[in-house]
Formats: sequence, structure tokens, C-alpha cells
Amino acid sequence: MCGVRGWIVATVVEESQSGGLGWVREGFPPVRRRSGFVAPHGYSRLRVTTHVLRCAGVTKDYTLAGRRVAALRGADLDIESPGFYAIMGQSGSGKSTLLHLLAALDRPDAGTIEVAGRAIQDLAEREANRFRQRGIGIVFQQFNLIPTLTARENVELPGMLAGERRVWLRERSGALLARLGVEGRADHRPDALSGGEQQRVAIARALLFAPPLLLADEPSGNLDSQSAESLWSLLEELAGDGMTVVMVTHEPAAAAHCREVFVLRDGRVVGRFAPTVVKGGRGGAVVAARYQQLVRTE
Repeated sequence: MCGVRGWIVATVVEESQSGGLGWVREGFPPVRRRSGFVAPHGYSRLRVTTHVLRCAGVTKDYTLAGRRVAALRGADLDIESPGFYAIMGQSGSGKSTLLHLLAALDRPDAGTIEVAGRAIQDLAEREANRFRQRGIGIVFQQFNLIPTLTARENVELPGMLAGERRVWLRERSGALLARLGVEGRADHRPDALSGGEQQRVAIARALLFAPPLLLADEPSGNLDSQSAESLWSLLEELAGDGMTVVMVTHEPAAAAHCREVFVLRDGRVVGRFAPTVVKGGRGGAVVAARYQQLVRTE
């Protein structure tokens, strides 16, 4: 089985399996690598040949109580290479709306969204379903685990629905739970797990098909400070293994773990910065100061 390192989203794929990105069928079984992450049976990943993610002029309006609300107003976002990225903004700035559009859970009113060079805003519903199943992983603030299933069964559920082989699913779920440090909780149901453990199981489920892109919407919102810090370090580590992780957050301490931070205000990206090169070093206070500076000066 093949490790995540170097398994980055490809622009040439077998669309019948991936909906347009992520996997190409090659010889199998793949080679085992130290990280323990594995691809779907008979699939492996190629290297990036274009920008990982690009949004141009994205707009989205909603109608609430008979009133038109502009959630996004021509948002532009460009991620050139894999890594850990944050989208920061105040409540109502359009962060979650943008993430839902990136996940093809909704469609923009105007503008383009490209993942590995492929426009996803006009995907037919069947193609969008394939994209969501194989091309991305999604982690929410609410863990969304099935309460009657064990941790292992929750991780395996998307594969069972997709018709994957049970042998592969058992091996894959075991590797993921071990990688995320909750292998000893595999046979426990969610109500017997801590918040941090539940979120790690949710991440394992999102990684079942080793997607090249992981989207996280306020993933630490229901965690204590210690569990949250552990989660941010884990996401940073996953990004270091060749994934692209995009996290929506309002917490400067979370964004401090990221390669770059995109700042949203009133539905537009008003700036971006790298926490590691901000004067004063890396840390939540430094990120908060830079964030406030961008919000105020734009």
C-alpha cells in the first residue's frame, strides 16, 4: 500500500472512479510506505501539474426572510502547491460559504472554481457526487459520526456505500485509526469517545480514499484547548505528507500552524500572509495582529 507523501492530486485521471481528479489506475498492489496511508485498490496518485486550487470572481447570494444577502462578492483565492492553509474572517464574512462551494456542496452564482485545473462549478450532479466521494475529504465542527456504529464502522461507511472490498476497508480503516492515534478505540461507539477522539475518527473517515484535498470547517470548535492544539498539529502533519488542507477558522492560534492565511471580509479575500515570515515569529498573537491589520487597512 502506498503512503501519502508524494501522492498529490493529478490532472490526468480515470474519471469513472474519481469524478475528474485525484486517482489514476496503475499496477497494484501499491508499495507500502511508512506513513500507513493507502489508496483505493489499484489506484495511486500523480504529482501536481497545475495549481491545486483557484477561485476567480466567485459570488454567492442567499435569500433570508425575503431579503437578498450577498455571502460572497467576487472572491479570489489561489493555492499554488500542497500545504496547510487557513481562511480567516469574522462571522458573516463568507468563510463557510466559500468552503461549501469548494466542496461542490453548492454552486456559485458567478465565477469559477478550479481544483487541479478542472472547473467544478458546473459539474453535473453525478460528477459532483464522484468528486465529493473521491476527490475531497470534509471535516466539520460537528463530528457527524453515526451513533450506533463503532469508530471503525464509521470510518469504513463511505467505502461500504461505494462498494469497496471489505478486506481493503478493514486494512484501510485500521491503518488510518492507527495513524491518527485512536486504534485502541476502534470498537467503541461515539458516546464512549472524547471530543478529540471523535474528531480524529471523523478525520479518518474523511481520509478513507486518501483525497488530495481536505477541507475543514472550524474543526476545533467543539474541542478543549489541548485537544484543539493536538488537532492543528495533526492537520499540519497531514499537509506535510503531501496533502492540501484548507481550514476555515476564526482562531489565530489555529492559523498559526498554517503555511498561509487568507483573510475574508464582506465576501472578498482582502489579503494573504505567511505566519512564519510575519515579524515577531509564529504564534497566535502575531497572526491576530496581522489579521487585524489587513482587515482595517482594506
